[in-house]
Amino acid sequence: MKKALTLVLSAAIALSMFGCASKPAESSAASSPADSAVASAPEATPKKDITIAGIYKSGDQQWFIGEGEAAKQKCLEMGAKDFMFIDAKMNPDLYLQAIDNAITQGASGILVCVPDQKLSAITVQKCQDAGIPVIACDDPLMDESGKFIAPFVGIDALAIGQACGEWTATYAKDNNMTDTDVGVLLLAADQISSCVPRTDGAKEKWMEAFPDWPAERMFRVDYNGPQEKAFDAASATFTANPKIKKWVVMAINDEGAAGATRALEQAGLEKDAVVCGIGGYLAKLEFAKPEGSAFKATAFINYEDVGAYSAQNMMEYLVNGKEIPADFRTPAVMVTKDVYKEIMKDQAE
Repeated sequence: MKKALTLVLSAAIALSMFGCASKPAESSAASSPADSAVASAPEATPKKDITIAGIYKSGDQQWFIGEGEAAKQKCLEMGAKDFMFIDAKMNPDLYLQAIDNAITQGASGILVCVPDQKLSAITVQKCQDAGIPVIACDDPLMDESGKFIAPFVGIDALAIGQACGEWTATYAKDNNMTDTDVGVLLLAADQISSCVPRTDGAKEKWMEAFPDWPAERMFRVDYNGPQEKAFDAASATFTANPKIKKWVVMAINDEGAAGATRALEQAGLEKDAVVCGIGGYLAKLEFAKPEGSAFKATAFINYEDVGAYSAQNMMEYLVNGKEIPADFRTPAVMVTKDVYKEIMKDQAE
């Protein structure tokens, strides 16, 4: 992680206890449930010394590193005095302490990716009590009924999952991966509501392509995001199903795809496998390998868009009193070894 991102607040958290990005595309979805949350935000007044806190659930993952850097650059470009990047380390207690610390240190606004959506209400309440706005990034803040209770910037999870499922099904057909020795592993994170549609979309398109695919060769296995957790989940699945010699793997992020790829290699199954991720930031490393990889494709999402758009909305609200949009979804495009440099451009490096 870049020192510039971590230096500002990491020491405070330890003691007490998400070039300028390109302008994102227009929102592809608007969620009316968030309107009331936006309307109830504290009244904006122009501030001279603006400090924004970005609290990300897993700040050592490349997605959040890049998102946080883009948010920082956009905030500073628009006149903020400072941007605090905070890694919650998937720890609810650390996350709540980070909010308290940011408020205590005078944050003008907070961008959050919550490690547990059960913390949504307390997140909003803490910010309302402090009189500062909050924007949810990547994972929405919502009530028990699923209604958004704060503005949201993220991805169109269902469409992205569907794109992964469609690409992977086409690959399987083209490479004769349809026999009885083929298994499908869906690496899911069903405890995170924003991730569920990714897996549902992937499975939906796979089953459209193979409507008679047997349930006993379809495995939906839960993990919570990190590569090592995906490795463990995939390894256990491969070991428990020795009759399956060829694997199709679809994961909810690049960490999951990379973990599954390492597990396939350890089991000696990588030659007859295909893995598809979501993100692009780790897939590019696999695509660059001259010897090739089972990690064949990913749905590239520009994390700079998520970071820059969330920061831009926050700054426009604080500086100009412009209403924060309720819901923004950034698009994705499937990339492979053949096209990733052209599509990802500087992020392919």
